[in-house]
Amino acid sequence: MAKDLLEVRKLKTYFNTDEGTVKAVDDVSFKIKEKETVAVVGESGCGKSITAMSIMGLVPKPIGKIEGGEIIFKGQNLLSMNNNEIRDIRGNEIALIFQEPMTSLNPVFTIGYQIGEVLILHKKMSKKKALEEAIKLLAMVKVPRPEEIVRCYPYELSGGMRQRVVIAMAIACNPKLLIADEPTTALDVTIQAQILDIMRELKEKMSTSILLITHDLGVVAEMADYVVVMYSGKIVEKAPVIELYENPKHPYTIGLLKSKPVINKFQDELYSIKGQVPNPLDMPEGCYFNPRCKRAKDVCKNKRPSLKEVGEGHYVSCWLYEEGK
Repeated sequence: MAKDLLEVRKLKTYFNTDEGTVKAVDDVSFKIKEKETVAVVGESGCGKSITAMSIMGLVPKPIGKIEGGEIIFKGQNLLSMNNNEIRDIRGNEIALIFQEPMTSLNPVFTIGYQIGEVLILHKKMSKKKALEEAIKLLAMVKVPRPEEIVRCYPYELSGGMRQRVVIAMAIACNPKLLIADEPTTALDVTIQAQILDIMRELKEKMSTSILLITHDLGVVAEMADYVVVMYSGKIVEKAPVIELYENPKHPYTIGLLKSKPVINKFQDELYSIKGQVPNPLDMPEGCYFNPRCKRAKDVCKNKRPSLKEVGEGHYVSCWLYEEGK
């Protein structure tokens, strides 16, 4: 049985603004096993990326602060480490593929320099050796003519090529955990498929676990072993991927799945969940989803449900599944 590589326990990441406190991640818990892909899904603003930034130790200070919880990686609490200790792990054992490859690459340095910088810092390679390794990494992520591309600047490459470069940087040190934050955003469907194929191959080749952050349920079905559904900073449902698709419980999860177009099925109008994610400075009482939920009851508007197990590995936070309610 695979061991737990990462365990997030009751994580709370808050942002203090002039208008008030934003609870971007509020009491979130989940696990990632060795060689497992866990997907975190939800609409924009539900706390997916902040969860990733919290794990990486990249929450912007002083406005942002982790107010509680633990992040256990290989038996150690990352939140109890000092800056030097977390820096040794960041980019080395835990790596992040950022959401937008153009803004995550420095426009004034060559591709080879930026990949090599990771190897020089963490693997203590010489500049020459790091450049040679950068060429190998580009070839591994299927960049054509890697010997030439390594001398190019980011603006000279297409979006798909830049995303491959970002992946090459992320896997340079053979990390145990790869966090992919919307890795296929702004790419056309053909390039998306290629990027996902690359990530799958790398996972098998390098025995890496993946935390996949996305709003694309097609990507989730193709990549994930386990799914965590977030809404307004909280987990509303989590389950093995097949169980979640075949037997979704939470009205929000059901709405997300219904919102996905179905091939070979004519639809007059694509389904959408009515309403919007609530303002984080003015959250509703009770269940945060209740203003948008067609099945909301009185208790939903007054009291927040807890996360209950409704099947093996399947948890849901909804009053519809609370005993006696």
